Amino acid sequence: MTETPDSLPLERLYASPSLAGPAARMVKYSPDGSRVTFLKSRADEQNRFDLWQFDVATGEQSLLVNSRMLEPVAVELSEEEKALRERKRIAGTAGITDYSWGTKDTLLVPLGGDLHLIKLTSDGPNVTKLTHSSAFEYDARISPQGNYVSFVRDGAVYAIDLATATETRLTPLAEPDKAIAYGVSEFVAQEEMDRYTGYWWSPDERYVAFTRVDESGVDIIPRFDIEADKVTVINQRYPRAGRPNAVVALFVHDLEDARTDQIYSVGPDDYLARVNWTSTGLWFQTVDRDQTEIRYNRSDRLPWRVWSPYTERNDKWVNLSNDFHELPDGRLLLSTEEDGMRHAITVEPTGQEAPLVVTPKGGVMAKIEQVSPDGQTLFLSGFYDTVLERHLYTMGIPEADAADPVGGGPTQLPDSHCADMTPMSARATVECPSPVRITGPGKTWDVTVAPDGKSFVGTSSSPDTPPQTGLYRIDGTLIAWIEENALTEDHPYAPYLKDHVTPEFGTLEAEDGQALHYSILKPPEFDASRKYPVIIEVYGGPHVQTVERKWGSLSDQYLARHGYIVFRLDNRGSYNRGRKFEDVIYRRTGGPEVRDQLVGVEWLKAQPFVDGKRIAIQGWSYGGYMTLMTLLQAPEGTFAAAAAGAPVTDWRLYDTFYTERYMDTPDDNPQGYEASSVFPHTDTLNTPLLLMHGMADDNVTFDNTTRLMAVLQQKGKLFEVMTYPGQRHGVRGEALQTHLMRTRLEFLDRHLSPGH
Repeated sequence: MTETPDSLPLERLYASPSLAGPAARMVKYSPDGSRVTFLKSRADEQNRFDLWQFDVATGEQSLLVNSRMLEPVAVELSEEEKALRERKRIAGTAGITDYSWGTKDTLLVPLGGDLHLIKLTSDGPNVTKLTHSSAFEYDARISPQGNYVSFVRDGAVYAIDLATATETRLTPLAEPDKAIAYGVSEFVAQEEMDRYTGYWWSPDERYVAFTRVDESGVDIIPRFDIEADKVTVINQRYPRAGRPNAVVALFVHDLEDARTDQIYSVGPDDYLARVNWTSTGLWFQTVDRDQTEIRYNRSDRLPWRVWSPYTERNDKWVNLSNDFHELPDGRLLLSTEEDGMRHAITVEPTGQEAPLVVTPKGGVMAKIEQVSPDGQTLFLSGFYDTVLERHLYTMGIPEADAADPVGGGPTQLPDSHCADMTPMSARATVECPSPVRITGPGKTWDVTVAPDGKSFVGTSSSPDTPPQTGLYRIDGTLIAWIEENALTEDHPYAPYLKDHVTPEFGTLEAEDGQALHYSILKPPEFDASRKYPVIIEVYGGPHVQTVERKWGSLSDQYLARHGYIVFRLDNRGSYNRGRKFEDVIYRRTGGPEVRDQLVGVEWLKAQPFVDGKRIAIQGWSYGGYMTLMTLLQAPEGTFAAAAAGAPVTDWRLYDTFYTERYMDTPDDNPQGYEASSVFPHTDTLNTPLLLMHGMADDNVTFDNTTRLMAVLQQKGKLFEVMTYPGQRHGVRGEALQTHLMRTRLEFLDRHLSPGH
């Protein structure tokens, strides 16, 4: 490729400030709605975040908490905090990574292992350091009424009374020698259920529900945390497929009566997935080991009797959500996939009446974003217009007597109740019962709706516009930019904008007739008379969508400027298409997904501008697994090269909750596990292969790659390896990200020769 003056140099790709420009993350409204707070990276250090505020009345943005002021010198994180950040996918970030609101003028900022209470005054913020322990405090928050600050220290939950500054332990002490801790979330809860806490305040602050996690029965997998200058052996409790899980019990501590009661115990053949308080008591969701049902359990104070008013079932597997809202009339607003698409339902708390469906069954709903204070209006995000764009929608919530359920599964609201389901302004123009889109088309949106339902903060992007964050009225009109991030001449990306290219989108057809969405990114100054090499960027796993109409990866832009076409395809098994699209991988991964990717390869080879002999495939994590499975099952000569990062190579090496959801256990499905493993296919390797892995990976453990290396060596198969000492599941930091890209590009250039 001929370099042009504004071509993007590798040294700039990952350097500060971020080429994508400033972005607002972890957006929250203050309790009174007067402020919007968010984390923003520093221009001189893009992985360090400070806390900023936006004044709704004045439209002014200002720095609220400078992370350097609270933490002048970086503090070594505890192993628990490192693991938690890895699970949250924020490893490698510095500064403020979390915060919580209390009252309208009080915030809590955990930083450096200590807790800092921020009091907002007319003279500016006053900071009080609440903890001074040598131990590391984490999972901290302000209680619902603002009277306490709670946190976890050394495997137990503590609370500080802000009026008296008195610290009280709310749970028993941990017993490390017995692998017992309190108020924490176990590995699979964090990694696979998106549950990062193990304690929950009741709204009136009288009760705290908490977990007792007993991991004594979980296998210890020695993990060699290999760094540049030392090796640390970490005995990680890691429940691999088919092996025992932690035993998790749920307790409630009564602060008023100073008593603690056990409510429930789950595991090793069940999971505690969610815990919520309502005005009447405690609700908690449990999932069976087969993951075919989510049981919504209820317990209303002493004697804490437990019963299950509602259960969601699926004969293959159930997907969790965080959709749980109590309506003013006492009903619960949840979501379910029982008919094949996620939709919102209302459930009577007694369980004596059938659930009532709120949203249309045919649409792809993502999540419930907010409910208006009167309980009559629902705000939800989803893909009702196109699977390529996530939008904010609104619709009415029917009253409890809007339909006459007769038992059984969820009941669809009849069209005659259209007026109850559609906002007044839309009744004349919207065909009931479709939700009304609020956000603008041509973009993908992430939103935070105000508690009063009158405004929202929206972050949107498109292939030619980086993320922009604004404050909007609930009808979608812009009030003010919080972070406009316009591509003006002073934007970090401005010097490289001339060669920016945008993808083309299209669909192909899977073997069962379902549509497969793809994107194709062509090099700048594309010449249709030439033949270009192609890099297929693959993920392909559950709960991920890679083909979207949004600001894309700048790594793709870098590859395009080096003369490559970059191709992505969302195969069956991936997200936001409904259960028919997902379920094809049940009990056999690495089969249908591979065939779909090969449909994409055949389409590419049929294009006159593609050199069919110069196609490579690469991916990370499940994408690394898909890279290997596609390479090894494709006809010989399909690919010129492949690069697999942190790949699962045998599902028997991965964790229980994720693996068994799709594959059942190894004992129940031995043939499926064998066919879904990389190892039976290794004889076919005759293509240049690059393996990459972090040597301290605690998710897809390093032995996934070392076992593959050993087998390939025994079979006389040549391959290349790049390992990263001290890195876990992701390779973090500007220097190492640059090295990783240089490694991949040098490998691909050698085998695909893009300049030819």
